[in-house]
Amino acid sequence: MASALYQFIEAVSREKGIDPQIVVSAVEDAIVVATRKHYKSMESLKAELDKDSGAITAWAVKNVVESPAEVEDPNLQITLTDAQKIDNAAEVGGEIRLYKQTDVLGRIAAQLAKQVIFQKVREAERDTIFNEYSGRVGEIINSTVKRVEGPDVILDIGKAEARMPRKEQSRLESFAVGERVRVVLVRVEKASKGPQVVVSRAAPELVQNLFQSEVPEIYDGTVVIRAIAREAGERTKIAVLSKDKDVDCVGACVGMKGMRVQSIIRELRGEKIDIIEFHEDPVTFAEKALQPAKVSRVSIVDASDKHLEVVVDDTQLSLAIGKKGQNVRLAAKLMGWKIDIKSEEEKRQEVEQQMSALVTNTSTPLENVTGLGEGLVEKLAAAGVTTVEALADMTPEQLEEIPGIGPKTIEKISLAVNEYFSNLETADNLPDAEIADEAAEEAAAVAPDAEATEFNDPAEEGASEEFKEAVDGNQALEAAAIAGVENAPAADLAEVHVHGEEPAPVPQDTVLPEETETETK
Repeated sequence: MASALYQFIEAVSREKGIDPQIVVSAVEDAIVVATRKHYKSMESLKAELDKDSGAITAWAVKNVVESPAEVEDPNLQITLTDAQKIDNAAEVGGEIRLYKQTDVLGRIAAQLAKQVIFQKVREAERDTIFNEYSGRVGEIINSTVKRVEGPDVILDIGKAEARMPRKEQSRLESFAVGERVRVVLVRVEKASKGPQVVVSRAAPELVQNLFQSEVPEIYDGTVVIRAIAREAGERTKIAVLSKDKDVDCVGACVGMKGMRVQSIIRELRGEKIDIIEFHEDPVTFAEKALQPAKVSRVSIVDASDKHLEVVVDDTQLSLAIGKKGQNVRLAAKLMGWKIDIKSEEEKRQEVEQQMSALVTNTSTPLENVTGLGEGLVEKLAAAGVTTVEALADMTPEQLEEIPGIGPKTIEKISLAVNEYFSNLETADNLPDAEIADEAAEEAAAVAPDAEATEFNDPAEEGASEEFKEAVDGNQALEAAAIAGVENAPAADLAEVHVHGEEPAPVPQDTVLPEETETETK
Protein backbone atom coordinates (compact mmCIF):
# COMPACT_ATOMS: atom_id res chain seq x y z
CA MET A 1 0.00 0.00 0.00
CA ALA A 2 1.26 3.43 -0.88
CA SER A 3 2.27 5.72 1.92
CA ALA A 4 0.31 8.84 2.86
CA LEU A 5 3.05 11.01 1.35
CA TYR A 6 2.83 9.27 -1.99
CA GLN A 7 -0.96 9.47 -1.96
CA PHE A 8 -0.69 13.21 -1.43
CA ILE A 9 1.76 13.45 -4.34
CA GLU A 10 -0.68 11.61 -6.59
CA ALA A 11 -3.49 13.98 -5.62
CA VAL A 12 -1.36 17.03 -6.42
CA SER A 13 -0.38 15.48 -9.74
CA ARG A 14 -3.99 14.93 -10.76
CA GLU A 15 -4.91 18.47 -9.79
CA LYS A 16 -2.07 20.02 -11.77
CA GLY A 17 -2.37 17.57 -14.63
CA ILE A 18 1.22 16.36 -14.41
CA ASP A 19 2.95 13.00 -14.04
CA PRO A 20 3.32 11.84 -10.38
CA GLN A 21 6.90 10.82 -11.07
CA ILE A 22 7.70 14.46 -11.80
CA VAL A 23 6.52 15.36 -8.29
CA VAL A 24 8.52 12.48 -6.76
CA SER A 25 11.64 13.71 -8.58
CA ALA A 26 10.96 17.20 -7.27
CA VAL A 27 10.77 15.86 -3.68
CA GLU A 28 14.04 13.95 -4.08
CA ASP A 29 15.79 17.01 -5.52
CA ALA A 30 14.50 19.09 -2.61
CA ILE A 31 15.96 16.59 -0.08
CA VAL A 32 19.31 16.77 -1.87
CA VAL A 33 19.32 20.56 -1.65
CA ALA A 34 18.31 20.53 2.00
CA THR A 35 20.95 17.91 2.88
CA ARG A 36 23.72 19.87 1.18
CA LYS A 37 22.54 23.02 2.97
CA HIS A 38 22.57 21.28 6.36
CA TYR A 39 25.90 19.44 6.03
CA LYS A 40 27.56 22.21 4.03
CA SER A 41 28.98 19.51 1.78
CA MET A 42 30.07 19.58 -1.86
CA GLU A 43 29.78 15.85 -2.24
CA SER A 44 27.72 14.22 -4.99
CA LEU A 45 24.44 13.72 -3.15
CA LYS A 46 21.41 11.70 -4.14
CA ALA A 47 18.03 11.02 -2.51
CA GLU A 48 15.25 8.49 -2.86
CA LEU A 49 11.61 8.32 -1.78
CA ASP A 50 10.25 4.93 -0.78
CA LYS A 51 6.80 4.64 -2.36
CA ASP A 52 5.49 2.10 0.18
CA SER A 53 6.91 3.41 3.44
CA GLY A 54 7.21 7.08 2.54
CA ALA A 55 10.76 7.17 3.96
CA ILE A 56 13.30 9.47 2.34
CA THR A 57 16.97 8.53 2.29
CA ALA A 58 19.94 10.59 1.18
CA TRP A 59 23.56 9.56 0.53
CA ALA A 60 26.82 10.70 -0.95
CA VAL A 61 28.35 8.75 -3.85
CA LYS A 62 32.15 8.34 -4.13
CA ASN A 63 34.35 6.42 -6.56
CA VAL A 64 36.78 3.88 -5.08
CA VAL A 65 40.49 4.27 -5.94
CA GLU A 66 43.40 2.06 -4.87
CA SER A 67 45.80 4.44 -3.14
CA PRO A 68 45.66 7.90 -1.54
CA ALA A 69 47.92 9.22 -4.30
CA GLU A 70 45.12 8.67 -6.82
CA VAL A 71 42.60 10.73 -4.84
CA GLU A 72 42.17 13.96 -6.80
CA ASP A 73 38.98 15.21 -5.08
CA PRO A 74 38.07 13.90 -1.59
CA ASN A 75 34.42 14.87 -2.16
CA LEU A 76 34.18 12.53 -5.11
CA GLN A 77 36.79 9.81 -4.47
CA ILE A 78 37.73 7.46 -1.60
CA THR A 79 40.58 5.01 -1.09
CA LEU A 80 39.98 1.27 -1.15
CA THR A 81 40.99 0.96 2.50
CA ASP A 82 38.48 3.54 3.69
CA ALA A 83 35.78 2.12 1.44
CA GLN A 84 36.22 -1.41 2.85
CA LYS A 85 35.71 -0.03 6.36
CA ILE A 86 32.23 0.97 5.26
CA ASP A 87 31.51 -1.95 2.93
CA ASN A 88 33.69 -5.07 2.81
CA ALA A 89 32.60 -5.76 -0.77
CA ALA A 90 34.01 -2.50 -2.09
CA GLU A 91 36.35 -2.79 -5.09
CA VAL A 92 38.59 -0.44 -7.04
CA GLY A 93 36.59 1.32 -9.77
CA GLY A 94 33.27 0.81 -7.99
CA GLU A 95 31.04 3.22 -6.08
CA ILE A 96 30.21 3.40 -2.43
CA ARG A 97 27.31 5.08 -0.67
CA LEU A 98 27.80 7.24 2.40
CA TYR A 99 24.29 7.63 3.92
CA LYS A 100 23.27 10.93 5.55
CA GLN A 101 20.71 11.37 8.28
CA THR A 102 17.65 13.34 7.09
CA ASP A 103 15.78 13.62 10.39
CA VAL A 104 18.18 16.32 11.57
CA LEU A 105 17.76 18.68 8.63
CA GLY A 106 15.86 21.33 10.60
CA ARG A 107 13.23 23.92 9.80
CA ILE A 108 15.32 26.03 7.37
CA ALA A 109 16.26 23.00 5.30
CA ALA A 110 12.61 21.88 5.23
CA GLN A 111 11.48 25.33 4.06
CA LEU A 112 14.09 25.25 1.32
CA ALA A 113 12.90 21.80 0.27
CA LYS A 114 9.34 23.10 0.10
CA GLN A 115 10.35 25.93 -2.23
CA VAL A 116 12.19 23.55 -4.51
CA ILE A 117 9.17 21.25 -4.68
CA PHE A 118 6.83 24.12 -5.60
CA GLN A 119 9.25 25.38 -8.26
CA LYS A 120 9.63 21.95 -9.84
CA VAL A 121 5.88 21.38 -9.86
CA ARG A 122 5.28 24.81 -11.41
CA GLU A 123 7.82 24.17 -14.16
CA ALA A 124 6.27 20.78 -14.86
CA GLU A 125 2.84 22.36 -15.03
CA ARG A 126 4.05 24.98 -17.54
CA ASP A 127 5.65 22.34 -19.73
CA THR A 128 2.46 20.29 -19.66
CA ILE A 129 0.33 23.27 -20.70
CA PHE A 130 2.74 24.25 -23.47
CA ASN A 131 2.94 20.71 -24.87
CA GLU A 132 -0.83 20.32 -24.82
CA TYR A 133 -1.86 23.60 -26.45
CA SER A 134 1.07 24.13 -28.83
CA GLY A 135 -0.23 21.25 -30.93
CA ARG A 136 -3.76 22.70 -31.10
CA VAL A 137 -2.99 25.98 -32.89
CA GLY A 138 -5.82 26.90 -35.25
CA GLU A 139 -8.37 24.86 -33.33
CA ILE A 140 -11.73 26.25 -32.19
CA ILE A 141 -12.19 25.90 -28.44
CA ASN A 142 -14.97 26.84 -26.05
CA SER A 143 -14.05 29.26 -23.31
CA THR A 144 -15.56 31.33 -20.55
CA VAL A 145 -14.80 34.98 -19.93
CA LYS A 146 -12.97 35.13 -16.59
CA ARG A 147 -12.06 38.78 -16.31
CA VAL A 148 -11.23 41.88 -18.35
CA GLU A 149 -7.80 43.47 -17.90
CA GLY A 150 -7.72 46.76 -19.75
CA PRO A 151 -8.06 46.09 -23.48
CA ASP A 152 -7.35 42.36 -23.01
CA VAL A 153 -9.90 39.70 -22.15
CA ILE A 154 -8.81 36.75 -19.98
CA LEU A 155 -10.66 33.51 -20.69
CA ASP A 156 -10.75 30.15 -18.94
CA ILE A 157 -10.07 27.35 -21.45
CA GLY A 158 -9.91 24.47 -18.97
CA LYS A 159 -6.41 23.69 -17.75
CA ALA A 160 -5.09 27.17 -18.38
CA GLU A 161 -6.03 30.77 -18.89
CA ALA A 162 -6.00 32.33 -22.35
CA ARG A 163 -5.49 35.95 -23.28
CA MET A 164 -7.32 37.71 -26.12
CA PRO A 165 -5.58 41.01 -27.03
CA ARG A 166 -7.45 43.97 -28.45
CA LYS A 167 -6.21 43.36 -32.01
CA GLU A 168 -7.65 39.84 -31.88
CA GLN A 169 -11.13 41.14 -31.02
CA SER A 170 -13.90 42.34 -33.29
CA ARG A 171 -14.85 45.98 -32.86
CA LEU A 172 -18.51 44.96 -32.82
CA GLU A 173 -18.13 42.71 -29.77
CA SER A 174 -18.06 43.33 -26.03
CA PHE A 175 -17.77 40.65 -23.38
CA ALA A 176 -19.22 40.14 -19.91
CA VAL A 177 -17.71 38.03 -17.14
CA GLY A 178 -19.08 34.50 -17.26
CA GLU A 179 -20.08 34.68 -20.93
CA ARG A 180 -19.29 31.61 -23.04
CA VAL A 181 -17.61 32.30 -26.38
CA ARG A 182 -15.93 30.30 -29.12
CA VAL A 183 -12.39 31.38 -29.91
CA VAL A 184 -9.53 30.33 -32.17
CA LEU A 185 -6.28 29.26 -30.54
CA VAL A 186 -3.74 31.44 -32.34
CA ARG A 187 -0.41 30.70 -30.64
CA VAL A 188 1.28 29.63 -27.41
CA GLU A 189 4.05 31.89 -26.13
CA LYS A 190 6.71 31.05 -23.59
CA ALA A 191 7.05 33.70 -20.92
CA SER A 192 8.76 34.11 -17.56
CA LYS A 193 5.49 33.53 -15.76
CA GLY A 194 4.68 30.47 -17.80
CA PRO A 195 3.19 29.76 -21.22
CA GLN A 196 0.77 32.36 -22.54
CA VAL A 197 -2.10 30.98 -24.62
CA VAL A 198 -3.32 33.62 -27.11
CA VAL A 199 -6.78 33.24 -28.63
CA SER A 200 -8.68 35.27 -31.21
CA ARG A 201 -12.16 36.14 -32.41
CA ALA A 202 -10.82 37.96 -35.49
CA ALA A 203 -9.16 35.01 -37.25
CA PRO A 204 -10.67 33.69 -40.52
CA GLU A 205 -10.66 30.17 -39.04
CA LEU A 206 -13.57 31.21 -36.80
CA VAL A 207 -15.76 31.95 -39.83
CA GLN A 208 -14.70 28.69 -41.45
CA ASN A 209 -15.63 26.72 -38.35
CA LEU A 210 -19.01 28.47 -38.11
CA PHE A 211 -19.80 27.58 -41.72
CA GLN A 212 -18.82 23.97 -41.07
CA SER A 213 -21.20 23.91 -38.13
CA GLU A 214 -24.13 25.55 -39.96
CA VAL A 215 -23.77 24.11 -43.48
CA PRO A 216 -24.03 20.29 -43.71
CA GLU A 217 -22.67 20.35 -47.28
CA ILE A 218 -19.41 21.86 -46.02
CA TYR A 219 -19.23 19.44 -43.12
CA ASP A 220 -19.55 16.37 -45.36
CA GLY A 221 -17.20 17.75 -48.04
CA THR A 222 -19.71 18.35 -50.84
CA VAL A 223 -18.95 22.08 -50.72
CA VAL A 224 -15.35 23.15 -50.09
CA ILE A 225 -14.16 26.48 -48.72
CA ARG A 226 -11.25 27.50 -50.98
CA ALA A 227 -10.34 30.90 -49.52
CA ILE A 228 -11.38 33.34 -46.82
CA ALA A 229 -10.48 37.02 -46.46
CA ARG A 230 -11.67 38.79 -43.36
CA GLU A 231 -11.52 42.16 -41.63
CA ALA A 232 -13.09 41.47 -38.25
CA GLY A 233 -16.10 43.60 -37.46
CA GLU A 234 -16.36 44.92 -41.02
CA ARG A 235 -16.69 42.38 -43.82
CA THR A 236 -15.72 38.83 -44.78
CA LYS A 237 -15.40 37.36 -48.27
CA ILE A 238 -15.51 33.58 -48.56
CA ALA A 239 -14.95 31.62 -51.80
CA VAL A 240 -16.67 28.22 -52.02
CA LEU A 241 -16.64 25.46 -54.63
CA SER A 242 -19.06 22.58 -55.14
CA LYS A 243 -17.79 19.08 -55.93
CA ASP A 244 -21.28 18.05 -57.04
CA LYS A 245 -22.62 19.76 -60.16
CA ASP A 246 -26.17 19.41 -58.84
CA VAL A 247 -25.38 21.35 -55.65
CA ASP A 248 -25.31 25.15 -55.70
CA CYS A 249 -22.41 26.05 -53.42
CA VAL A 250 -23.53 29.64 -52.81
CA GLY A 251 -27.14 28.66 -52.22
CA ALA A 252 -26.13 25.93 -49.79
CA CYS A 253 -24.17 28.45 -47.71
CA VAL A 254 -26.95 31.04 -47.77
CA GLY A 255 -29.69 28.57 -46.87
CA MET A 256 -33.45 28.83 -47.17
CA LYS A 257 -34.35 32.52 -46.92
CA GLY A 258 -30.79 33.16 -45.74
CA MET A 259 -31.25 31.29 -42.47
CA ARG A 260 -27.79 29.67 -42.44
CA VAL A 261 -25.76 32.75 -43.17
CA GLN A 262 -27.92 34.88 -40.87
CA SER A 263 -27.11 32.54 -38.00
CA ILE A 264 -23.39 33.07 -38.63
CA ILE A 265 -23.86 36.83 -38.90
CA ARG A 266 -25.59 36.86 -35.50
CA GLU A 267 -22.68 34.92 -33.99
CA LEU A 268 -20.29 37.54 -35.41
CA ARG A 269 -22.43 40.41 -34.04
CA GLY A 270 -23.62 41.67 -37.45
CA GLU A 271 -20.46 41.35 -39.53
CA LYS A 272 -21.18 41.43 -43.29
CA ILE A 273 -20.40 38.27 -45.27
CA ASP A 274 -19.99 37.95 -49.06
CA ILE A 275 -20.25 34.38 -50.39
CA ILE A 276 -18.52 33.99 -53.78
CA GLU A 277 -18.24 31.04 -56.14
CA PHE A 278 -14.63 30.05 -56.67
CA HIS A 279 -13.19 29.91 -60.22
CA GLU A 280 -9.81 28.69 -61.42
CA ASP A 281 -9.79 31.42 -64.08
CA PRO A 282 -8.45 34.55 -62.34
CA VAL A 283 -10.39 36.86 -64.68
CA THR A 284 -13.75 35.31 -63.81
CA PHE A 285 -12.79 34.99 -60.16
CA ALA A 286 -11.86 38.69 -60.03
CA GLU A 287 -15.26 39.67 -61.43
CA LYS A 288 -16.95 37.62 -58.71
CA ALA A 289 -14.63 38.76 -55.92
CA LEU A 290 -15.28 42.46 -56.57
CA GLN A 291 -19.03 42.10 -56.14
CA PRO A 292 -21.32 43.98 -55.58
CA ALA A 293 -19.53 46.22 -58.12
CA LYS A 294 -20.02 45.44 -61.82
CA VAL A 295 -16.73 45.00 -63.68
CA SER A 296 -16.38 46.12 -67.31
CA ARG A 297 -13.27 44.10 -68.14
CA VAL A 298 -10.33 42.38 -66.47
CA SER A 299 -6.87 41.97 -67.98
CA ILE A 300 -3.84 40.09 -66.67
CA VAL A 301 -0.85 42.42 -66.44
CA ASP A 302 1.69 39.83 -65.23
CA ALA A 303 0.70 36.22 -64.63
CA SER A 304 3.96 35.27 -62.93
CA ASP A 305 3.73 38.20 -60.53
CA LYS A 306 -0.06 37.69 -60.12
CA HIS A 307 -1.01 41.20 -61.18
CA LEU A 308 -4.47 42.12 -62.52
CA GLU A 309 -5.91 45.32 -63.97
CA VAL A 310 -9.65 45.86 -63.57
CA VAL A 311 -11.60 48.52 -65.47
CA VAL A 312 -15.02 49.55 -64.19
CA ASP A 313 -17.57 52.14 -65.20
CA ASP A 314 -17.11 55.60 -63.70
CA THR A 315 -20.27 55.15 -61.61
CA GLN A 316 -18.99 51.81 -60.23
CA LEU A 317 -15.50 52.96 -59.22
CA SER A 318 -16.29 53.92 -55.62
CA LEU A 319 -18.34 50.75 -55.13
CA ALA A 320 -15.54 48.55 -56.48
CA ILE A 321 -12.94 50.18 -54.24
CA GLY A 322 -15.20 50.11 -51.20
CA LYS A 323 -15.07 52.09 -47.98
CA LYS A 324 -11.42 52.97 -47.34
CA GLY A 325 -10.45 50.49 -50.06
CA GLN A 326 -11.95 47.58 -48.17
CA ASN A 327 -13.68 45.82 -51.07
CA VAL A 328 -10.67 45.68 -53.37
CA ARG A 329 -8.35 44.88 -50.45
CA LEU A 330 -10.43 41.87 -49.43
CA ALA A 331 -10.75 40.74 -53.06
CA ALA A 332 -6.97 40.87 -53.50
CA LYS A 333 -6.45 38.94 -50.27
CA LEU A 334 -9.06 36.38 -51.30
CA MET A 335 -7.46 35.78 -54.71
CA GLY A 336 -3.84 36.21 -53.71
CA TRP A 337 -3.38 38.61 -56.65
CA LYS A 338 -2.49 42.28 -56.83
CA ILE A 339 -5.45 44.24 -58.25
CA ASP A 340 -5.34 47.71 -59.83
CA ILE A 341 -8.78 49.30 -60.35
CA LYS A 342 -9.27 52.05 -62.92
CA SER A 343 -12.33 53.82 -64.27
CA GLU A 344 -13.13 54.05 -67.96
CA GLU A 345 -12.08 57.72 -68.00
CA GLU A 346 -8.74 56.98 -66.31
CA LYS A 347 -8.05 54.16 -68.75
CA ARG A 348 -8.89 56.39 -71.71
CA GLN A 349 -6.54 59.12 -70.47
CA GLU A 350 -3.82 56.57 -69.91
CA VAL A 351 -4.15 55.27 -73.48
CA GLU A 352 -4.09 58.82 -74.85
CA GLN A 353 -0.92 59.59 -72.90
CA GLN A 354 0.71 56.45 -74.19
CA MET A 355 -0.23 57.30 -77.77
CA SER A 356 1.00 60.88 -77.44
CA ALA A 357 4.22 59.61 -75.91
CA LEU A 358 4.71 57.30 -78.88
CA VAL A 359 4.07 60.15 -81.30
CA THR A 360 6.29 62.71 -79.59
CA ASN A 361 9.00 60.28 -78.57
CA THR A 362 11.46 61.43 -81.25
CA SER A 363 15.11 62.12 -80.72
CA THR A 364 17.45 63.81 -83.20
CA PRO A 365 21.24 63.69 -82.68
CA LEU A 366 23.04 67.00 -82.29
CA GLU A 367 25.18 66.18 -85.33
CA ASN A 368 22.14 66.91 -87.55
CA VAL A 369 22.28 70.60 -86.57
CA THR A 370 24.64 72.22 -89.05
CA GLY A 371 25.17 75.38 -87.02
CA LEU A 372 26.90 73.55 -84.15
CA GLY A 373 30.59 72.78 -84.43
CA GLU A 374 32.19 69.48 -83.44
CA GLY A 375 33.75 70.99 -80.33
CA LEU A 376 30.43 72.39 -79.12
CA VAL A 377 28.71 69.07 -79.76
CA GLU A 378 31.35 67.30 -77.66
CA LYS A 379 30.88 69.77 -74.79
CA LEU A 380 27.13 69.27 -74.84
CA ALA A 381 27.49 65.49 -75.02
CA ALA A 382 29.84 65.56 -72.02
CA ALA A 383 27.09 67.36 -70.09
CA GLY A 384 24.55 64.66 -71.05
CA VAL A 385 22.82 66.63 -73.85
CA THR A 386 22.81 64.40 -76.92
CA THR A 387 19.58 65.29 -78.76
CA VAL A 388 18.21 68.43 -80.36
CA GLU A 389 14.97 68.11 -78.39
CA ALA A 390 16.81 68.03 -75.07
CA LEU A 391 18.89 71.05 -76.14
CA ALA A 392 15.77 73.00 -77.12
CA ASP A 393 14.19 72.38 -73.68
CA MET A 394 17.17 73.86 -71.82
CA THR A 395 17.13 77.43 -70.52
CA PRO A 396 20.05 79.86 -70.96
CA GLU A 397 20.81 79.52 -67.24
CA GLN A 398 21.12 75.76 -67.61
CA LEU A 399 23.37 76.15 -70.64
CA GLU A 400 25.67 78.54 -68.75
CA GLU A 401 26.29 75.84 -66.13
CA ILE A 402 27.95 73.67 -68.79
CA PRO A 403 31.76 74.22 -68.79
CA GLY A 404 33.04 76.10 -71.83
CA ILE A 405 29.73 77.71 -72.82
CA GLY A 406 29.29 81.45 -72.51
CA PRO A 407 26.71 84.02 -73.62
CA LYS A 408 27.98 84.18 -77.21
CA THR A 409 27.94 80.40 -77.48
CA ILE A 410 24.39 80.36 -76.10
CA GLU A 411 23.32 82.83 -78.78
CA LYS A 412 24.98 80.64 -81.42
CA ILE A 413 23.15 77.58 -80.09
CA SER A 414 19.81 79.42 -80.11
CA LEU A 415 20.24 80.52 -83.73
CA ALA A 416 21.28 77.04 -84.84
CA VAL A 417 18.36 75.35 -83.12
CA ASN A 418 15.83 77.88 -84.45
CA GLU A 419 17.21 77.45 -87.97
CA TYR A 420 16.96 73.66 -87.64
CA PHE A 421 13.30 73.75 -86.61
CA SER A 422 12.51 76.38 -89.29
CA ASN A 423 13.90 74.07 -91.94
CA LEU A 424 11.73 71.27 -90.55
CA GLU A 425 8.62 73.44 -90.88
CA THR A 426 9.54 74.39 -94.44
CA ALA A 427 9.98 70.75 -95.33
CA ASP A 428 6.58 69.94 -93.84
CA ASN A 429 4.92 72.64 -96.02
CA LEU A 430 6.35 71.38 -99.33
CA PRO A 431 3.31 69.24 -100.20
CA ASP A 432 1.03 72.30 -99.94
CA ALA A 433 3.15 74.17 -102.54
CA GLU A 434 2.92 71.26 -104.94
CA ILE A 435 -0.88 71.22 -104.50
CA ALA A 436 -0.97 74.93 -105.37
CA ASP A 437 0.94 74.32 -108.63
CA GLU A 438 -1.47 71.52 -109.60
CA ALA A 439 -4.42 73.78 -108.81
CA ALA A 440 -3.02 76.44 -111.14
CA GLU A 441 -2.73 73.93 -113.95
CA GLU A 442 -6.32 72.79 -113.41
CA ALA A 443 -7.55 76.38 -113.45
CA ALA A 444 -5.78 76.97 -116.80
CA ALA A 445 -7.40 73.85 -118.23
CA VAL A 446 -10.87 75.07 -117.18
CA ALA A 447 -10.52 78.24 -119.39
CA PRO A 448 -8.57 77.06 -122.44
CA ASP A 449 -9.62 80.01 -124.65
CA ALA A 450 -8.51 82.52 -122.08
CA GLU A 451 -5.01 83.52 -121.32
CA ALA A 452 -3.21 81.44 -118.67
CA THR A 453 -4.31 82.39 -115.22
CA GLU A 454 -1.52 83.77 -113.11
CA PHE A 455 -1.46 84.00 -109.34
CA ASN A 456 -0.69 87.53 -108.41
CA ASP A 457 0.88 88.49 -105.16
CA PRO A 458 -1.81 89.15 -102.52
CA ALA A 459 -0.39 92.57 -102.00
CA GLU A 460 -0.77 93.45 -105.70
CA GLU A 461 -3.54 95.85 -106.56
CA GLY A 462 -6.65 94.29 -108.07
CA ALA A 463 -6.58 91.09 -106.03
CA SER A 464 -9.72 90.40 -104.01
CA GLU A 465 -9.75 89.99 -100.24
CA GLU A 466 -10.97 86.38 -100.56
CA PHE A 467 -8.00 85.56 -102.79
CA LYS A 468 -5.57 87.13 -100.32
CA GLU A 469 -7.01 85.18 -97.40
CA ALA A 470 -6.94 81.92 -99.38
CA VAL A 471 -3.29 82.39 -100.33
CA ASP A 472 -2.29 83.42 -96.79
CA GLY A 473 -4.03 80.33 -95.38
CA ASN A 474 -2.18 77.97 -97.78
CA GLN A 475 -5.56 76.96 -99.23
CA ALA A 476 -4.24 76.38 -102.74
CA LEU A 477 -7.31 74.81 -104.32
CA GLU A 478 -9.62 77.53 -103.03
CA ALA A 479 -7.21 80.22 -104.25
CA ALA A 480 -7.14 78.67 -107.71
CA ALA A 481 -10.92 78.62 -107.87
CA ILE A 482 -11.16 82.27 -106.84
CA ALA A 483 -8.49 83.23 -109.34
CA GLY A 484 -10.30 81.39 -112.14
CA VAL A 485 -13.51 83.24 -111.40
CA GLU A 486 -11.86 86.67 -111.11
CA ASN A 487 -9.80 86.32 -114.31
CA ALA A 488 -12.58 84.82 -116.45
CA PRO A 489 -13.50 86.85 -119.64
CA ALA A 490 -16.68 88.87 -119.79
CA ALA A 491 -19.73 86.84 -120.81
CA ASP A 492 -21.54 87.59 -124.11
CA LEU A 493 -24.82 89.29 -123.56
CA ALA A 494 -26.52 86.75 -125.81
CA GLU A 495 -25.48 84.00 -123.43
CA VAL A 496 -26.89 85.73 -120.38
CA HIS A 497 -30.17 84.20 -119.28
CA VAL A 498 -32.19 85.38 -116.33
CA HIS A 499 -34.56 82.72 -115.13
CA GLY A 500 -38.03 83.74 -114.23
CA GLU A 501 -37.91 87.15 -116.01
CA GLU A 502 -38.47 88.37 -119.56
CA PRO A 503 -35.22 88.88 -121.50
CA ALA A 504 -34.15 92.49 -121.63
CA PRO A 505 -34.81 94.23 -125.00
CA VAL A 506 -31.77 94.63 -127.15
CA PRO A 507 -31.14 98.17 -128.38
CA GLN A 508 -31.48 98.62 -132.08
CA ASP A 509 -28.03 100.08 -132.38
CA THR A 510 -26.45 96.91 -130.97
CA VAL A 511 -24.80 94.62 -133.46
CA LEU A 512 -25.46 91.02 -132.62
CA PRO A 513 -22.71 88.47 -133.20
CA GLU A 514 -23.19 85.64 -135.58
CA GLU A 515 -25.61 83.01 -134.33
CA THR A 516 -24.01 79.93 -132.94
CA GLU A 517 -25.66 76.66 -132.30
CA THR A 518 -25.99 76.15 -128.61
CA GLU A 519 -27.31 73.21 -126.78
CA THR A 520 -29.36 73.86 -123.76
CA LYS A 521 -29.23 71.24 -121.18
